[in-house]
Amino acid sequence: MVDLRVALLTNFIPPYRLPLYEELSRRLRRLMIFLSVETEPNRAWSPDRRDLSVTVQKSLTISRTWRHPRGFAERTYTHIPLRTIRLLKAFRPDVILTAEFGARTILATVYRSMSPKTKLITWATVSEDTEIGRGHCRYWLRRAILRYSDAVLVNGASGGRYIAGLGFRRDKIFVAPYSVDEQFFKQATLDRTNLTLRRLLYVGRLEARKGLLPFLAALDDWLRSNPHQRIELWVIGDGPLRAELTARVVPETLTLRLFGNLDYERLPDAYQRCGMLAFPSLADEWGMVVSEAMACGLPVLGSVYSQAVQEMVVDDVTGWRFRTDCHSSIVQSITRAFSVDEGRLLDMASAARARALDFRPSVVADNIIKAIWHCHTVSC
Repeated sequence: MVDLRVALLTNFIPPYRLPLYEELSRRLRRLMIFLSVETEPNRAWSPDRRDLSVTVQKSLTISRTWRHPRGFAERTYTHIPLRTIRLLKAFRPDVILTAEFGARTILATVYRSMSPKTKLITWATVSEDTEIGRGHCRYWLRRAILRYSDAVLVNGASGGRYIAGLGFRRDKIFVAPYSVDEQFFKQATLDRTNLTLRRLLYVGRLEARKGLLPFLAALDDWLRSNPHQRIELWVIGDGPLRAELTARVVPETLTLRLFGNLDYERLPDAYQRCGMLAFPSLADEWGMVVSEAMACGLPVLGSVYSQAVQEMVVDDVTGWRFRTDCHSSIVQSITRAFSVDEGRLLDMASAARARALDFRPSVVADNIIKAIWHCHTVSC
């Protein structure tokens, strides 16, 4: 056990973060999690804290629409916690882990300046694609925050390049990707029929950022060019595009099934009943469903604008990569995916699961602990 008191400042606890936080809690003398809110309006699951030590702060929440240069608009929520400094003074942490570059991290830097013995680690869940077009003010604010940071956690290589581009030292950047609960998702076996091996699955918000519409347009064209093929696509999730998808006219050879939101506990069964995941995001700092699907043995038809795809998907080994803003790129990936025989698909299923388990909570917790020890053993 690491004999340190660690405060984690974050917005809320999604279910896929629970195993990692529990692993950290077991390894640290004390982990206290300070949340800005219980959850956000666009989240489909209920809050769950298990046995973690959690305090929910009173916060102001600002909602706005942000437009990405790739043409989609996204509703975002900025939470401004009101008691952070007071709570940190009472807890007296040795290390603060603070998520993202918003108000909670600014408040953490204020506390860090008041308590020089406390180390500050900024958990930067960013990628080069998500940060396109953020503006000069945000750039200079982040550079200022990083001057007070003793280390930075990033999801992968893209996040590391972005942070290094802000002038932060590479030897103080540690990779801590999203982890996947291997015990939970290994409920799904690798045994699949030829029908389920060819069944496509999409899981996520039905919104423009996720790129489902351009993917469907490419899938329609591919089916018209390959009239002997039939594809079944299951869509799990909800959002502003649901009505458009419900009314969509698709080729006779495409079966499009919309299931709406599904309880988190039922996801392994949904993955089990399909053979490939479609993840055509236009920008994602990770893409948790990629990790989950691969842990269940699904190769991924995925966009290179997802950092999870960049880190986990190797063409013709664990899936097929494409650019969502390039129609021909999507079509070529669909062609490759549906040209693979059943035996090769089973091999890819095993390879996908093996790669996903490289990101289990114990491994990610190791990297976070390394960052914490770095701050206490090296002059930061």
